[in-house]
Amino acid sequence: MICTKYFIDELVKREVRLFSGIPCSYLKPLINEVITREDVCYVTASSEGEAVAILSGAWLGGKSAAVICQNSGLGNMVNPLTSFNIPFGIPILLFITWRGKPGEIDEPQHELIGEITTNLLDLMGITWSFFPKSNAEIPHCLDVALLTIKELSKPYAFILEKDSFIEPKLKQELNHSIDYYNIIDRNQNPRREDVLRAVLEHIPNDFPIITTTGKTGRELYSLQDRNNHLYCVGSMGYANAVAHGLALVFAKSVFVIDGDGAAIMHLGNLTSIGAGQAHNLVHIILDNGTYDSTGGQRTVSQSVDFIMIAKNCGYKQVTHCVSLNGFIVAIKEALKGKDRGPRLIYLRIYSGFTKKLGRPSVKPYTVARRLRTFIKRTFEKTPVVE
Repeated sequence: MICTKYFIDELVKREVRLFSGIPCSYLKPLINEVITREDVCYVTASSEGEAVAILSGAWLGGKSAAVICQNSGLGNMVNPLTSFNIPFGIPILLFITWRGKPGEIDEPQHELIGEITTNLLDLMGITWSFFPKSNAEIPHCLDVALLTIKELSKPYAFILEKDSFIEPKLKQELNHSIDYYNIIDRNQNPRREDVLRAVLEHIPNDFPIITTTGKTGRELYSLQDRNNHLYCVGSMGYANAVAHGLALVFAKSVFVIDGDGAAIMHLGNLTSIGAGQAHNLVHIILDNGTYDSTGGQRTVSQSVDFIMIAKNCGYKQVTHCVSLNGFIVAIKEALKGKDRGPRLIYLRIYSGFTKKLGRPSVKPYTVARRLRTFIKRTFEKTPVVE
């Protein structure tokens, strides 16, 4: 395994001091090293594609930079890489984790991208190599990569396998500084688990509930698995769009439980939701200010006013809850009648999750089809009125 401090030191020696990306659990040691250092800068991006664009702008300004992200984010990166970086000849370093590596057990959402990661880079004409496994290899590998991007004027990618880095000892203050809501509101913000218990208690079983990727879906599944649930184990940022599409063709209310990081990743979805005017869509955003699933790195939600954004995007009802009781009241209001949406329910929650949290054992393919069957049976009871 690689010492993260040594690795960043070697990048700094080569004038690579600017980083951006989206966290991955494989990258936790690396990102935590970067965000605690004063000689480098980490820019939190809303998506991997935005990270590519940010660092491409930095290159235009004369600085070398590196994207650090998960291979599932390659989909978000294809457009800027193929339509901007390559035609404009803008080289940046890419450090991409290899989730779903063939032969390794991983989550179902990583299986396909794991199989095609290297092929996808080949198709884009991006030179790549596997990340080194020892500190001694680092200098030479970095020199080769930087020389290659200089000669080809194209990005260069390193593929990182699991446990590439040694977990560094973090400064004590980091554990709290990323928890900006909870420094002040530690005893006020409810836990996500308690919010999800309220969801199960107060939303009847005949209403679909779609959850964003990460800990939200895992906690809901662990509390209770129902046929009306859909857990978006991947596709970060798209749960609200899936719910939007379902709400457009379904007669009853559709609930989507989103996170701040996921909502920010594709914030444009809120404009489509507002314009679509699905009266029965209830969009819940639980904001803990962190990417909880990948180590608690900070999102940028402290500078995002979801309430005003939703209002200005055309949401009919917007509720800012300040307590679990207030959240329950908002849920009950959302269940009263039609023509009152799309509706946003926003609640700040405590960062953290249940220890030894399990994962859904039911396959995504099965989850989708049982929800479709549930929808069909519900339609038979409650037909859509034109």
